Amino acid sequence: MVQTDDKTLDQLNEEADIAADYLEGLLDIADYEGDIEMGVRNGRPMVQIVADDDTDIKHLIGKNGEVVDALQQLTRLAVQPVTGERSHLIVDVDGFLKRKRQTLRDMALDAVDEVRETGEPVDLKPMNSFERKIIHDVVRDEGLRSRSHGEEPHRYVTVYLKRAEADGEAVEEDEFLVDD
Repeated sequence: MVQTDDKTLDQLNEEADIAADYLEGLLDIADYEGDIEMGVRNGRPMVQIVADDDTDIKHLIGKNGEVVDALQQLTRLAVQPVTGERSHLIVDVDGFLKRKRQTLRDMALDAVDEVRETGEPVDLKPMNSFERKIIHDVVRDEGLRSRSHGEEPHRYVTVYLKRAEADGEAVEEDEFLVDD
């Protein structure tokens, strides 16, 4: 996801630096060992906590990523007063987000396959906005459509055939092939 703000690379790196300092302080308070890696990806500052000790690092991820989500929100709140602007900073712990993206991609592809086989819409489980965005992107890339429904925290995605397919119009099979 590309950030819509027109921040310079220096501003994004400054946000990452502020976030890294904040997270290092939290790690010290919690007495967790961890290294902080930072950078800019897709126009957003990113900070990752990595550690050799799997036990401590798992506590920073939490069940279904709840702790890493909270760390991200807290870190964004710590960056905002220093920069004077809302941050779209991403905080990751031990590659959790990469694994989460792959799991969501697989889930979306499974839903796409089911919709293509049955012609019926498929509802997915409730997800946060980050998760729904990944699902929508994969579904769009696969040539189908999707829509979010419901209210937070029970908002979910439904995957559909395109209208022409649902109405029984002929659609070329090649339209759905994706080059790997």
